[in-house]
Amino acid sequence: MVDPKKKKHVIKISRPLVFDNRLLPKKFEGLDIKTNIKMTDDMPTEFMVDRSKPEWFKLQYIWAPERFQKYVDRCEKEIKAQLNAPQLTKEEVLDALCFGNFEEHKQKSMQLIKEGKLPAYHEN
Repeated sequence: MVDPKKKKHVIKISRPLVFDNRLLPKKFEGLDIKTNIKMTDDMPTEFMVDRSKPEWFKLQYIWAPERFQKYVDRCEKEIKAQLNAPQLTKEEVLDALCFGNFEEHKQKSMQLIKEGKLPAYHEN
C-alpha cells in the first residue's frame, strides 16, 4: 500500500491489541512496516469509545497512552499470559502493546495534542 501521509510504499499489518510489536522489524526489504490494531467487539473497556458519532476521532483518541497504561494496570498478568511472556516488566508490556515503544508513542501523542492534531485524553 502507499502511506497517504508520506506518499511512499509501506507494508501494512493488521494485528490484535495484545501483540508484541517489538518482534516486528521497522523495515522489510526497504519498505517501512506500519501496523494498525484490529478493532473488535470485545475490546477492553479502556479502549471502548463511542464511534457512532460523526468525527468521533476529534473527541477521543482511542490509542491514547493513558488508555494503554490503565489497561496494563488492570490486566498486566493476563496480558503477560497471552503474550506467553510472564517475565516481562510493566514497561516491557507497554512497549509490546504500544507500537513497540511506549515512551516514544507517549511523546509523539503529547506533541500532536499540543499541535491540536489529537484530542486530549479524558475519562469516558
